[in-house]
Amino acid sequence: MKHVIIEITNIVAGLILAMGILPNIPAVWKSLEKVAKWLGRFQTVIGVIAIILGILYFGLQGIVAIIAGLILILGLLPSIPAIGKDLAKIVKWLGGFQIIIGIIAIVIGIWGLFL
Repeated sequence: MKHVIIEITNIVAGLILAMGILPNIPAVWKSLEKVAKWLGRFQTVIGVIAIILGILYFGLQGIVAIIAGLILILGLLPSIPAIGKDLAKIVKWLGGFQIIIGIIAIVIGIWGLFL
């Protein structure tokens, strides 16, 4: 049985991460921008879910979900004992590629739905 939850999670996380370019994509994407802004209010929760599902469904979809999830929870990382501050530095660097990672998450998520 195919599990689509990880693919949907990647699409949702990708929409939040790519929110910065959605207004530049014509027509259909205007409504997706509204959805992405609404989802952005749940960014931390979606990030935690993405990381958990990424671990459970480890593979290409899982790796993308973990990376997207880490960027989404960047504000929480420094509070993790021992490794939080170092992990936050790495994720902050990854955050510089947030839009690209968001697009990749969307594409990988959609691709996984149709396999």
